[in-house]
Amino acid sequence: MLKKYLITSREFYTDTPAVFRKVLHQQFVKHLPDYALYRDKSNPNYATQAEHFVEVCAQFEDIKAIIHSDISLAKKLYAYGVHLTSKEFAKIEEAKELGLHVVVSTHSHQEVLEAERLGADYVTYSPIFATPNKGEPKGIEDLEKLLTQSNIKIFALGGIIQEQEVELVAKTKAYGFASIRYFY
Repeated sequence: MLKKYLITSREFYTDTPAVFRKVLHQQFVKHLPDYALYRDKSNPNYATQAEHFVEVCAQFEDIKAIIHSDISLAKKLYAYGVHLTSKEFAKIEEAKELGLHVVVSTHSHQEVLEAERLGADYVTYSPIFATPNKGEPKGIEDLEKLLTQSNIKIFALGGIIQEQEVELVAKTKAYGFASIRYFY
């Protein structure tokens, strides 16, 4: 069964703690994701909000809380893992040594294979479908080709906003899909 990876956005979830917790909880009830990433690169109170995020995730037995880029914060909060950018491959080993599961953002077959070689547990591969400001979509055929070259768990990402995109990804052997807008 296709795994669901919810990614937060400041625009939808806000950075006001009470509102954030309420909206996050509502979206978890509505969508029941398997994984959830707290991603807000511009919040000056990221650590505090990340704590709220992990607490809300803990209210749901099956949601794995992922923190964006900050390995020590993820460890401190007992998060399931950390999501690293495509420029943070050097952090994979450190995160694994701390017992964290590692997701890495990737945008090419070479990056996926490198993340796998370095011991990452998962990758997001994007953009699969057209998405604002993310370049030319890779498409389902490219994803299927990648899946024959790699053994790492791949979340398709990019332009997955409706059930029709989810259904196309589900026809592949992708581990799951990740999205911001699908989970609004």
